[in-house]
Amino acid sequence: MTESKPGLIYITDDEPNIRKLAALALKEQGFETQEFSNGADLLKAVQKHLPDAIVLDWVMPELDGLTVCGRLKLDKTTKIVPIILLTARSEEVDCVLGLEMGADDYITKPFSLKELCARVKAVVRRKDYTNPSSSNDEIIGIGDLTVNLAKRTVTKGDRLLDLTMKEFDLLTILIQSKGRVLTRDQLMEKVWDVEYCGDARTVDVHVRYLRQKVEDEADKPKYIKTVRGMGYRCATEDEI
Repeated sequence: MTESKPGLIYITDDEPNIRKLAALALKEQGFETQEFSNGADLLKAVQKHLPDAIVLDWVMPELDGLTVCGRLKLDKTTKIVPIILLTARSEEVDCVLGLEMGADDYITKPFSLKELCARVKAVVRRKDYTNPSSSNDEIIGIGDLTVNLAKRTVTKGDRLLDLTMKEFDLLTILIQSKGRVLTRDQLMEKVWDVEYCGDARTVDVHVRYLRQKVEDEADKPKYIKTVRGMGYRCATEDEI
């Protein structure tokens, strides 16, 4: 399997108009694109050539996007490729399900092409951060959580946690800003690298699911605090 040149995006959707509009918008931003109408063709293409990111529709005949996402994230070679799910499902439980299957981000339909391009740029920029080859390990943490920034790993005690790319970035930003309140807009800009927040639930859902992995009791968080009406903050050592 060979790696792609920077900027190759695979777009998979069974609706031709969505594929073509997305491809046109991304090409105008300098990306190369390849289009697929179904999940099976995408899986075959990924085995031959790794893209820099995948825009993947959730609802498709035969192999749906969620199944395809799960398969890609279970493969040690393809799991590093960021996946943005396109979905008409806006319920929080559906968004959480997408994150559980390993999606790095999601956009609800209908969406703006400007937002799609911004999200794709963000995941492509952050993709290289997953490379664990750096020899300068920088360690941060809080309580029994330890974050290795170079290797992009998080441990709780002696247990390695399985976080998505966005969950890792979110936890890192919160720990680095210990005690300081970060609004949803600030988190959207820092973690998603976009100023436009189409839906505040994007942040809320990621925080909810992150808590399920890092907290002893997700409903009684000691690390990631909600500041009502404002946003979130990481607790200080004195509060643990």
